[in-house]
Amino acid sequence: MKHSLHTETCHPAPSAISDHQTMSETPPLYNYEFWDASGQIPYNMTNDYMFRAVLQSNNKVLRGLICSLLHLSEQEVISVEITNPIILGETVTDKEFRLDINVNLNNHTLINLEMQIANKLNWRERSVMYLCRSFDHLSHGQNYSETKSAIHIGFLDYTLFNERPEFYASYKLINVKNHQKYSDSLTLNVVDLSRIDLATAEDKHYHIHEWALLFKSTTWEEIKMLASKDEYLQEASETIFRMSADDLVRKRCRDREEYYQDLRNYERKIELDRIEHEQDIRNYKLKIEQERLEHEQDIRDYKQKIEQDRLEHEQDIRDYKQKIEQDRLEHEQDIRDYKQKIEQNRLEHEQKIEQERLEHEQDIRDYKQKIEQDRLEHEQKIEQDRLAHEQAIAEKDALIRQLLAENEALKKQEIFSTMHVVHP
Repeated sequence: MKHSLHTETCHPAPSAISDHQTMSETPPLYNYEFWDASGQIPYNMTNDYMFRAVLQSNNKVLRGLICSLLHLSEQEVISVEITNPIILGETVTDKEFRLDINVNLNNHTLINLEMQIANKLNWRERSVMYLCRSFDHLSHGQNYSETKSAIHIGFLDYTLFNERPEFYASYKLINVKNHQKYSDSLTLNVVDLSRIDLATAEDKHYHIHEWALLFKSTTWEEIKMLASKDEYLQEASETIFRMSADDLVRKRCRDREEYYQDLRNYERKIELDRIEHEQDIRNYKLKIEQERLEHEQDIRDYKQKIEQDRLEHEQDIRDYKQKIEQDRLEHEQDIRDYKQKIEQNRLEHEQKIEQERLEHEQDIRDYKQKIEQDRLEHEQKIEQDRLAHEQAIAEKDALIRQLLAENEALKKQEIFSTMHVVHP
């Protein structure tokens, strides 16, 4: 679409604003004074009251801005009517009052223009709500075919989506799978005044970046440079100059600046509180992590002690078994030595025993019976010692299992306590 704002004159349609508020004709005196102006601007158009004053007081400026934003030629703009005019300069007791501009374009499209320099973190929800309010305008009994399209255009002095910054973005209802457009009835446009550097070739073709530069200009030199590029920018620049000369308008702008300064101070306090809170959270997490590491070290130390006790116990068992085996070998050696001695005595006394064999056979049988009984008693004692030793081993094993079970229960309890602290 060819841009024609430089070549033809756009004739303003009748406005809903009263005659004394619609000052579209610039007196020559103001024109001369404007081109002689220099230095700092009292209030530029990021001040929402100056934004409202300029666009409400000059329909040609409003038309030019809308043509640029919506990519329209001036022949396509038949009428531009502000439907919520205010009395410029009138004292406003409520600093929260809305300065957004409702525009009826060609009696077919409802446009809401809003300047917002403070990031209240609610723009997405707020802009959708304002858009829906604009669209919901049918009276009872009207046909849906009489519905007017609604467009919300927000001028923000901050980036809405930091992960995907964009100078001029447009949002519509679409199918999220195949991007099929559902309707043109609802449109959300956002101009990021803090990212004019991201203006596309299309944005520059329609001079949107120049409007943004005009809004952000802080000196008359900057404004005059922009005014020389476009008749609508010149009209807007001279209107800014005229509004800046109006004491009442300037006072209302000052009131808005004070309001936003208070708001910025409050936001800074909120930000400081947030940073302090995040630092407290980091410190708390660090303390939790430190306690977790200390607890894990205690568990490792405890496990190491349990393992050391187990190894010592197993060593005690090995030593005890070794002593039992040594005692058994010594006992068997004693038995062999004893048997050898018995055999020797038998040989030494064989002749004598033989002589007395008949006499002492009964004695020998009695003696053998006693020996056998002693042997059985000795073996019984060995068996009792063995059973007692095995029982002692079993009791120590049971004690180890009990200690391990208690340790496992303690670990679960402390892990549960840690999880409860981290996720209250």
